[in-house]
Amino acid sequence: MIKASAPGKLFIAGEYAVVTHNHPAILIAVNQFITVTLEEAEDEGTIHSSLNGGLPIPWTRQEGKLSIDERENPFIYITQAVKITEQYIQEQGKELVYFHLSVESKLDNSHGKKYGLGSSGAVTVATIKALLQFYALPSSNELVYKLAALAHLSVNSNGSFGDIAASSYTGWIAYSCFDRNWVLTQKETQSISQLVNLAWPGLMIRRLNPSRKLRLLIGWTGSPASTTHLVDKVNHKRSGLNEFFPQFLTQSKRYVNELIDAFDHDHLSAIKTGIRSNRQLLNELAEQTGVLIETKLLTKLIQIAEQFGGAAKSSGAGGGDCGIVLIEQDANITDLLHQWQEAGIQHLDLQVYQEDQEEKE
Repeated sequence: MIKASAPGKLFIAGEYAVVTHNHPAILIAVNQFITVTLEEAEDEGTIHSSLNGGLPIPWTRQEGKLSIDERENPFIYITQAVKITEQYIQEQGKELVYFHLSVESKLDNSHGKKYGLGSSGAVTVATIKALLQFYALPSSNELVYKLAALAHLSVNSNGSFGDIAASSYTGWIAYSCFDRNWVLTQKETQSISQLVNLAWPGLMIRRLNPSRKLRLLIGWTGSPASTTHLVDKVNHKRSGLNEFFPQFLTQSKRYVNELIDAFDHDHLSAIKTGIRSNRQLLNELAEQTGVLIETKLLTKLIQIAEQFGGAAKSSGAGGGDCGIVLIEQDANITDLLHQWQEAGIQHLDLQVYQEDQEEKE
């Protein structure tokens, strides 16, 4: 039996702009995980998940590729991850076998409500890591990321694939998306093995060293939001914002690059300024597009944090889900958290997860 896990993620800065290639964002991996288990099977495999009440769904192969009756398939990211990775596995000269695949998620609360921690990215990464281990093939963060990105491209994802990068590389990361049109064009003529070994234009993933003088707080508004839906709405409005949107992209790139530099130099006030600048820019985007990014409860979360000296903003696409706060490590946060609780905001006691650090400890 093989087990592999991948952490959830949160955006720190650069939302919406990051879906345009070569525009950076900052993300973190958090210590809540999706775990995929593989066990060899005969003749037919199954997929079952805590995300689906644990009901097993059978799968077989047609023309050498995983096949599920689409009327019974709630696991599109899992199945596409399997298809892309098995193509890579066959190119390495391995013979495919059947297996039972099960998924356990800790990225939701006890009632099944999503925290917005990137379950689709984490389950894709965990599935690919488990398959590479199952077939005894070498793995790397870059390989896992690229296979996962190809899986998401195959279902026409409109995201930035930043969640995949955070789940693959873990820790604090600076990230910018690749040129997806270039990758799709290359995919027409290159094998998966060839494609993952090429340099992808615009792709940037690198670790950041977080300041030990700052503490990260995460608040959940209790209102799940659909990133795909919100990004679609902004993209729909984008063509009518010929003056604003290029300015938005330029400012976002500048603010995030300044923030990356502030992290590199452990410049606390510049980090907090960068968070506030990103918040203001997202609010301008919301005003221009009419898309609700910062809900009333997210605004309340931010206002409370700012009262206590924290720099705060929504995380990810907004519309609900989480807000993040960066505040001095020695600040007394008891009253802040109490006010959050009174406002109906749940403090998520999550930590940044960095895989190689965990392995050393």
